Amino acid sequence: MGRGKIEIKKIENATNRQVTYSKRRNGLFKKAQELTVLCDAKVSLIMFSSTGKFHEFLSPNISTKGFFDLYQKTTGIDLWNSHYERMEENYRRLKEINKKLRREIRQRMGGDLNELNIKELQALEAKMDSSLLAIRERKYHVIKTQTDKHKKKVRNLEERHANLVMDLEAKLDGQDGIVETGGYYESTMGLLPNAASNLYALRLYQNQQPPLVLHDGTNDLRLA
Repeated sequence: MGRGKIEIKKIENATNRQVTYSKRRNGLFKKAQELTVLCDAKVSLIMFSSTGKFHEFLSPNISTKGFFDLYQKTTGIDLWNSHYERMEENYRRLKEINKKLRREIRQRMGGDLNELNIKELQALEAKMDSSLLAIRERKYHVIKTQTDKHKKKVRNLEERHANLVMDLEAKLDGQDGIVETGGYYESTMGLLPNAASNLYALRLYQNQQPPLVLHDGTNDLRLA
């Protein structure tokens, strides 16, 4: 018993439509491949689904360019003429833009000014002023950004320095009753990282030493 004929019309269900498209597309590609092998034919198939997805089959014995060149030669239709004309027009437009930009650059550098009238010179001057303003704004922005960055680094270093000084003073306060007077200055000097802390150690040393006195009847100074 043979299969019944299917009415050829658009399949309304999107899922069924996609399944049917996939099955029949594969069938067409299979037939095209068989035709290429059996008959040494050159076959090209280009398909777009309803969702815009692209599928293509091309015989392995010819390239895409070769296939379209053969089509042009056989039909006498130039497929590339209109495209080539659009490319030529776009090239001329870009070339003219490039020429104007180069002339404007030379004028901003002081060249090609003889052919300009007073209005064109005034317009060029206004453009130069606007460009100079933009450059200054950009320069000031860069300077401000770098300055803020360096200020932040300085603040961080100052905070680290203050913390180190506080830690060192705490350590020195803890050593006041332990270190002997004779070696106090030398041992403290080796612990301090900068001149300000050295002065602090010297002050502590001087406070712990007895005053120098001059004994009557002698010319020498010694500790009392």
